[in-house]
Amino acid sequence: MKAHEVVKYFGGQAATSRALTKKGVIVSQPAIAVWIRNDAVPMLRQYQIQKITRGKLKIEDIKVAV
Repeated sequence: MKAHEVVKYFGGQAATSRALTKKGVIVSQPAIAVWIRNDAVPMLRQYQIQKITRGKLKIEDIKVAV
């Protein structure tokens, strides 16, 4: 999943932070801003978001930095 898709789904960076925190996934708005800047969501967060959204947002292929 792309960072902008997550933010769009939840309705903004602050709303994303609140929604995930409410579900027990503590993520700050500044951390989400980093996701946007890098256009990448960490794999653990992708898994958690996929579970929270019941599959509406899907895990993307793993990109490994070499």
